[in-house]
Amino acid sequence: MKKGVKWFLLILALLLVFFVSLFLGRYMVSPARVVQILADAIRGNLSGGIEESVVLNIRLPRLLLTLLVGAGMAASGAAFQGIFQNPLVSPDVLGVSSGAALGAVIGIMIAGTGPLAMLLSMLAGIGSVILTYAFSKVRGQSTALSLILAGMIVQALMNALVSLVKYTADPYSKLPQITYWLMGSFSSASYKDVALVALPIGGSLLVLFLLRWRMNILSLGDEEAAALGVNPGRIRVIIIAASTLISASSVMIAGIIGWVGLVIPHVVRMMFGVDHQELIPASMVSGAIYLTLIDLIARSATEAEIPIGILTAIVGAPFFAVLFKRTGGADQ
Repeated sequence: MKKGVKWFLLILALLLVFFVSLFLGRYMVSPARVVQILADAIRGNLSGGIEESVVLNIRLPRLLLTLLVGAGMAASGAAFQGIFQNPLVSPDVLGVSSGAALGAVIGIMIAGTGPLAMLLSMLAGIGSVILTYAFSKVRGQSTALSLILAGMIVQALMNALVSLVKYTADPYSKLPQITYWLMGSFSSASYKDVALVALPIGGSLLVLFLLRWRMNILSLGDEEAAALGVNPGRIRVIIIAASTLISASSVMIAGIIGWVGLVIPHVVRMMFGVDHQELIPASMVSGAIYLTLIDLIARSATEAEIPIGILTAIVGAPFFAVLFKRTGGADQ
């Protein structure tokens, strides 16, 4: 199948998922009514009914947030797998998710779920990656391998501290809040949340998009990259910084959502190949589609909403196992 046809089908799937997510759910709104509501919103002719509120004030901001987070996580996963030359790397390999989780649970302990928890989550996520980078330079030079190993250390430390905070939390008030937040959810999404993460995630996606051809060079190895006139250390730091900002913003706004950055780049690589010129933008679109579909299931499958982090693991782990078996463990 030609790449032009693949892109057409991918964009068509994105538009279809976008539209279906607006009318499908526990409170059904007919497709025709959704179109009418959107047209009325553009014309500024809204009546303020229940259906308008469901579509415009509940589903639309949630949909925009899932699109942003899904695109960001998938693109950062594809970027990490390229620059570290390891198909098993995911965006949280440097400890950003664990660090952001620690910041959030400390914030919840102090003041509950709110601005403080979000701020501490962002700062702790970024701080964890800075700590990882500092650990990786113990021998004076940071390499891809030393970064991964340092990330494992920081991730284990942050996970242990999260467990410690949960152990000391009030089991009747704070612990349920912490537990639910850690499982991930878009249930409280609002336009304020969209505005909060649009710039860091959108700006970081633009950076990854502009640097995608350099990822092809980094995937050859540091020596080959240096021979071609590219500073591998500097480019890797920029890509890590952009991916860290995406991951920290995502965890801050929706909790921990795994597997998207690991599974989606593999699927896209099977469709478009290993060239990051195609891989990065295709991962963005595919990640947005995937997370939106998972969120649709999370809020529609049962009367009580299922935490999205649980669903991404339930769907992602078996899918990755099948993918691994089909490819024989080889990167595509």
